[in-house]
Formats: sequence, C-alpha cells, structure tokens
Amino acid sequence: MMTVSGLLGILIGLGLLILFAFRGWSVLLLAPLAASIAALFSREPLLAHWTETFMVSAAGFLAQFFPLFLLGALFGKLMEDSGSVAAIASFMTQRLGPQRAVLAVVLAGALVTYGGVSLFVAFFVLAPMAQELFRVAGVPRRLMPAAIVLGTSTFTMSALPGTPSIQNAIPMPFFGTTPFAAPGLGILASLIMLAFGLWWLNRAEAIAKRNGESFGDGAPMPAERLATDEKLRERTTSAREFDPAEIMHGAATDVPPPAMLAALPLIVVIVVNLAMSLFILPALDTHFLTEARWGETSLAAVGGVWAVITALACAIVTTLAVNFRRLPALRATMDAGANAAVLPAMSVASLVG
Repeated sequence: MMTVSGLLGILIGLGLLILFAFRGWSVLLLAPLAASIAALFSREPLLAHWTETFMVSAAGFLAQFFPLFLLGALFGKLMEDSGSVAAIASFMTQRLGPQRAVLAVVLAGALVTYGGVSLFVAFFVLAPMAQELFRVAGVPRRLMPAAIVLGTSTFTMSALPGTPSIQNAIPMPFFGTTPFAAPGLGILASLIMLAFGLWWLNRAEAIAKRNGESFGDGAPMPAERLATDEKLRERTTSAREFDPAEIMHGAATDVPPPAMLAALPLIVVIVVNLAMSLFILPALDTHFLTEARWGETSLAAVGGVWAVITALACAIVTTLAVNFRRLPALRATMDAGANAAVLPAMSVASLVG
C-alpha cells in the first residue's frame, strides 16, 4: 500500500522532472533521478529500484517500440533528402496560392505527417515555404508556428484513424487496438481540431490585417541553428522519434520528384497499415504467440505495432525504389535516419522507466 510519504516522493520527483526538462536538462538524467526520489521517500531500496524496476521497464519499452522509432526516423530522413516532402509541400502551396497561405501550410503539414513523416522533418521543410507564402500574402510571421503545428502536431498525431505516429502506436498493446480503432470518434475529433484551429488562425490573421500588421522584419533563424539548439533538442527528443541534430546530416537532392511520385510512399503507409490491421493479420494463425518463447502474448497486444512497422518498412522500400537516383549520399542519409531514432527512443524509455 502506498504511504503518504511515498505519494509525496512521486509528486516531488515528477515536479522536478517537469521543471528541469522545460529548462533543457536531459531526460536521460532527470528520469532516474525522479525515480530515485520516489523510492527514497517510500523507504525502498534505491539500487534495486534502479536496476530491477527502472531499467527493466525502460528496456521493455525499447524492446517493444524501438522498431517504430527506427523506421519512422529513417523514413522521414529518406523523404526529406529525396526531396519528396518539399515536392508535396510545394504542390499544395502552388494549388492553393498565397491567398490561402494558412490553409496551404496546414494541409501540407497534415498530408506528410499522416503519411508517416516525422513532424520535425516536416517542420524544417515547411518553414521556408511558409515564410515565403506568408510574406507574399502579408500574413504576420508570428502565425507561422501555429499554422505548422496545427497541420503536423494535432489531429494527424493523435486523432485521425490510421496515423502511424508513436502517440497512436504506443497505447495499442495495452488496449489491444489497431491504428484504426474508433474511426468515428477519431474523424469527429480530427474535424473539430482542424475546424477550430483554422477558425482561430483566420481570426488572428483578420485582426492583424485590420490593425495594419504585416509580415514583419528581420531574418529567420537559420535551420543550422535550429538543428543544433540544445534546449530544443532535449525538449523534442522526449516527444517524437527524430533527433533534430541529424537534420543537417546526409545530403538532399537538387531535383525533387513530381508531386504524385513523391506522395506514393505516403499512400503506401496508409494502404499497408489498413490492410495489415483489418485483413492480413487477423487472417494469420498466431496461436504460437501464447508460447513462452514468444513472450506468452497475443495478436491483440502486438498486432497494432506489427501493422505500423510493416507499413513503414514498405514505404521505405518504395521511397528507395522511386527515388534511388535522387539520393546523392544514400549511406549518409540512412545513417542519419537511424542515428536520429536513438536519443528519442532512449529519452522516452527513461520516462517510461
């Protein structure tokens, strides 16, 4: 039974973790410290908790979810360096034009992230395009982050059925669900998020223009500085599957693919994810999973993760097949994608531990 002092230790540990994490301290240090404080207040063995509770839980998370981090980061880096993300974003902005600058940025971000591209990869591609659109349209640059976040970090991250984001994938083994669980509620929640977000952005734009506010002056922060900002890095790697420091590694193409070809891997993610979740995996004989050598688990516990892993793997193969000549430094790109998964996976595993 938990004592009052034990509960107090948990609250103090969580409070210190949140406080210092927002100040840019590494979660790799803060999480075991917070766990030790909780154990100390509950008068339980510190070393035993560190090695037998904290580390076992962290290792279990890595064993279950590291493939998602690895394939997600690798896919995002391949899509970026092949020019596919830029081609899709450019297509959306050209179709909608500067007069719908906010809508173009939101929809472009939503499209690439729903297709499995990490939001940080999307951000570094969308930000320059959004800046040019907002400048031509006279929309205040201060609304750019809100427009990008609405498209990349709201409904396609947590609500839209089938999204391959880790926020959707991590709960699946615990609830025995697929990536397409509760489609009605997911679509309704997505529409609410999108509609309210666009209403707020359009309202803010209209107010700014009535007050005579324009795009604004000053040069934007260069991508190199954003990618190497240590506080930004510590905050982002505990939230998503891509380490921003790897953005500058690898080599991007000078000739992006046509928009339809660029979107093909995103379509593959959605179609394969749907097929695996609803048709292929349920048709397989998976009674072997009940054996001890396979972890004495069930398809309900692993099927959702398997579906997303397969979808991302197929999308990676598709990206390589259609863009092989557009990847000038394939090994460096793939190394950067793989390396980008390590720190986020370890950071989230520490939080789980």
